[in-house]
Amino acid sequence: MQPISEERFEQLVGEALDEVPDALWDRFDNVAVVVADAHPDEPDLLGLYEGIPLTERGWDYAGVLPDRISIYRLPLCEMCGDERELVDEIAVTVVHELAHHCGIDDGQLHALGWA
Repeated sequence: MQPISEERFEQLVGEALDEVPDALWDRFDNVAVVVADAHPDEPDLLGLYEGIPLTERGWDYAGVLPDRISIYRLPLCEMCGDERELVDEIAVTVVHELAHHCGIDDGQLHALGWA
């Protein structure tokens, strides 16, 4: 599908984040979710988690910048046939990257059905 506007894409990412249950959302700490057009080095990447997963934070974790989850608009739009499919793919990508924040790796995600 043709890329949707940045504003609409941000709205869809926000709606995907709103679907995260409060009990789970309360477990996330020091993480920011941002929207970008595409990763500069890997243009087909749908999302990216950068930071220190919760499972690797020790007693000395303090005073660091927030972890960053990037959700990439252009590759997600390009892989989808319509907005309904895009909504689903954004939700999967958001869950995938939030799982990385929790310390869940790709192998575990695939085993759980979140390919």
